[in-house]
Amino acid sequence: MEHDTLPTYTTFASTLYNTGIVDDAWLDGRPRFRLQGVILLPAQARALRRAAERVGAVYQELIALVWDHPDWLDTYFHLTPYQKLMWFAAQGRWHGIARADLFLCTDGRVQCCELNSDTPSGEAEAVLLNRLLLPYHQAVSDPNRRFPAAFWHMLLASHGGRQPGTVGIVYPTELTEDLSMIALYRTWLAAHGCQVVLGSPYNLHACAEGVGMFGRPLDLLIRHYKTDWWGERQVVWHDATPYPDAEPLAAQLELLLATDYAGRLTIVNPFGAVLSQNKLTLALMWEARQLFSGLAQRWIQRYIPKTYRMTQVSQAELLAHQQDWVLKSAYGCEGEETVCGPFVSASTWHEAVTKALPHLWVCQRFFHSAAEPQGALCNYGVYLVGGKSVGFFTRLTAAATDTTAATAPTFIATRKRL
Repeated sequence: MEHDTLPTYTTFASTLYNTGIVDDAWLDGRPRFRLQGVILLPAQARALRRAAERVGAVYQELIALVWDHPDWLDTYFHLTPYQKLMWFAAQGRWHGIARADLFLCTDGRVQCCELNSDTPSGEAEAVLLNRLLLPYHQAVSDPNRRFPAAFWHMLLASHGGRQPGTVGIVYPTELTEDLSMIALYRTWLAAHGCQVVLGSPYNLHACAEGVGMFGRPLDLLIRHYKTDWWGERQVVWHDATPYPDAEPLAAQLELLLATDYAGRLTIVNPFGAVLSQNKLTLALMWEARQLFSGLAQRWIQRYIPKTYRMTQVSQAELLAHQQDWVLKSAYGCEGEETVCGPFVSASTWHEAVTKALPHLWVCQRFFHSAAEPQGALCNYGVYLVGGKSVGFFTRLTAAATDTTAATAPTFIATRKRL
């Protein structure tokens, strides 16, 4: 059934709550969602999907390169002992689901600021907003409609083509921002007859079958707990107070890695994401570009903004050209560990440049994102599942993407609309 006008936000929030998946339609008293959808032209959607898949392919080459150069783990990436343990135990396996954060630029380029290959989020909002608001948009299609099937097929492929009986989802239970994603995954898995167990790393234990959670042996574990939280916690600022819980989750991690290595447990995403999630990979693409295949070199130049280790760019250059640079820590998310030069004050920029521990940061060239018709800058998160694009998660901001960004449904214009 199609509607002529959008619902009120209160009506939409009630409908959203009734799904039993998303229950936080407001953030600090402000709506989290924009009901008016972002409408992509078919050519734009194809360009974004193609870019995401090509970036994923570049990462696969990068993983192979690093596997062949284990000394880089120390000399280039400065991984901790337990981070290296994750990498070697995963044997080059890093991907199940990822999200490429892409932008359509004012000069027509598609740029990828990063690939979240560790614990990508936003799936619930992406799927449910599209499903609930599609009837209020004319002559468009829903690019996220195949997401549940693609996710399930990826899990089957990861598990050797076998259906898992009991699936554990491990996540930081003290945090609430990704509970909607956990609830969505649980619903999808239950629809395929899986028993689902939820818990934190502290709820994992050894059992006769391998690994259990709350007394239930697991066939497959969906890992939504960041790799850098499993290992030694590192501060990234000169003046930062060390983490009170900086020690690795050694017992739980060793149990998972040993059971996975023995073929008695499937982990999605694999712990090899400890490398692919590290933003120094973006610098490696540019600083060692000649080591990639000719095709990958072209894709790096086309889609990845020039990125360098902070150790390779002088403080004088960064301070003199604030408008040209973005600073990113190796494992930081949007927010205080992503400092976008054009969007912060000179004092904030100076503090970031002078206090960052350079070996744990990269410097990325700033690019100008084109605004959509409503005036917002769009961060098009394109999900990759098993290397293939399956959906969009679009966030809208006036400046850099952070936790205050609004999420909008994303549709593709049909021939009828055109």
